[in-house]
Amino acid sequence: MRPLDFVLLVGYAVALSVGQLLFKLAAPATKVPDFAAGVSGLLMSPAFVGGAVLYAALMFYWTWLLGRVPLNYAYPIVALCFVLVPLMSWLVFGERVGTIYFVGLVFIVVGVAIIGFASSP
Repeated sequence: MRPLDFVLLVGYAVALSVGQLLFKLAAPATKVPDFAAGVSGLLMSPAFVGGAVLYAALMFYWTWLLGRVPLNYAYPIVALCFVLVPLMSWLVFGERVGTIYFVGLVFIVVGVAIIGFASSP
């Protein structure tokens, strides 16, 4: 995989992670008695709308990336979301992340690095 493609894929993972934070920010709008009111609240939430627009744009970006990189190399890079989202939620929302959790995150990063720097077939 070319270094630029790796960077573009990491950018995709970062953007997906930001989308998750936006959805978390929008989540309080769903704390209502019924589903319809929750949907209405989400549609009025700037965080939800921003996350949805971001995810829609990322669909096109992902498809473009798959034109550059084989899926079997691209998709494991998305696993970085499993690292970025907990770290961002810890930093932004103060959510608890324990030591063992951090050890697991290190294993994910090492695995993604191995895949990212492996030679393409």
